[in-house]
Amino acid sequence: MRELDTSIIVEEVSKLCIKANLYLAEDLKKHIEDSAREEKSKLGQQVLEQLIDNMKIADENRIPICQDTGMAVFFVNVGQDLHINGNLTDAINEGVRKGYTEGYLRKSVVKDPILRENTKDNTPAIIHYDIVPGDKLEITIAPKGFGSENMSRLFMLKPADGVEGIKKAVITTVSEAGPNACPPFVVGVGLGGDFELSAKLAKKALTRNISERSNLQHIKELEEELLSEINQLGIGPAGLGGSTTALAINIETYPTHIAGMPVAINMCCHVDRHASVTL
Repeated sequence: MRELDTSIIVEEVSKLCIKANLYLAEDLKKHIEDSAREEKSKLGQQVLEQLIDNMKIADENRIPICQDTGMAVFFVNVGQDLHINGNLTDAINEGVRKGYTEGYLRKSVVKDPILRENTKDNTPAIIHYDIVPGDKLEITIAPKGFGSENMSRLFMLKPADGVEGIKKAVITTVSEAGPNACPPFVVGVGLGGDFELSAKLAKKALTRNISERSNLQHIKELEEELLSEINQLGIGPAGLGGSTTALAINIETYPTHIAGMPVAINMCCHVDRHASVTL
């Protein structure tokens, strides 16, 4: 049985908070740069070039890519042969507190949804745990801003709605989001499971490298078809028109009940932040 002290977790989570908010993943950078060269709209091209400049400024000056440094969302794989000395949830929240304070990141969490008093340290985080084989602790942070989060949707479709129903749900969500979710988008789709699992799958889909397609052939084809259709909507970068409305559509699936077909669509702007560490 391997042991891991929570003091190490606090430090690593703190670093993840800062890293995810200051530096965009290489796959996203490349897609934005490629899109700037291929964008058909002159204005859309200018917006994409501004996004590239913004990334460079954030990198060089160690400042956030976006002023909304998000609610801290975590996906944590806990090895079944690992013993953690201390409370894991408390350690992750302490890491968030430390990272958002020392990194001068905006604190955006309120204690109560109605009373709206700020917690002043961006805690508590939202943490999804999975128990996995081995003795490692894998932590992925996905800070989520709410400009795009607010435009996300969940549909409880009937099985008879089929693939066309899934496509309609995704296209409708993206169309209604328009400029409000800060395009170009990365669209995470959760298909299957039940009401709450489909939403978790959609959020987790946003942490996948956007250069990677699903290893299921029929889902891969659906991702490609949806991306093509979305980029024909004409919303374009910043909603000012163009052929780059989305950078990627990532779909994650799970078995579901014979009577249902849950579909969750988690909208994300081009600042699809995520970073991981294995301890």
